[in-house]
Amino acid sequence: MLWFDALVQNVDRTWRNPNLLVWHGDIWLIDHGAALYFHHNWPTANPLRPFDAGEHVLSETAKGLGAAHEALAPRITKNLLEEVTGLVPGDWLGDGRREAYVTHLLDRAPNVPAVIRR
Repeated sequence: MLWFDALVQNVDRTWRNPNLLVWHGDIWLIDHGAALYFHHNWPTANPLRPFDAGEHVLSETAKGLGAAHEALAPRITKNLLEEVTGLVPGDWLGDGRREAYVTHLLDRAPNVPAVIRR
């Protein structure tokens, strides 16, 4: 979960607002309204921007980030991101933004462990 939040730069999964739901014994990530934070200011969007995990609800208990990275980073492919962004109506993204999301996340995925700051 911490790896994913660092990928999408979700700044809003803290102890004050964990945005986690337990349902039928599974944990679900909910309310991604603060994810993709970079899209609020495209001129400063930087896929290597540090992710401050100091207040993340799972920061102190997150173990195995290296294993998570090895398992998840290769799954973040151009085809996957094009498929996912293809589900978003064009009016929501604006001109050229679909490609910008794909590029940003493709560039960030291999660097997630390096950007996490605790």
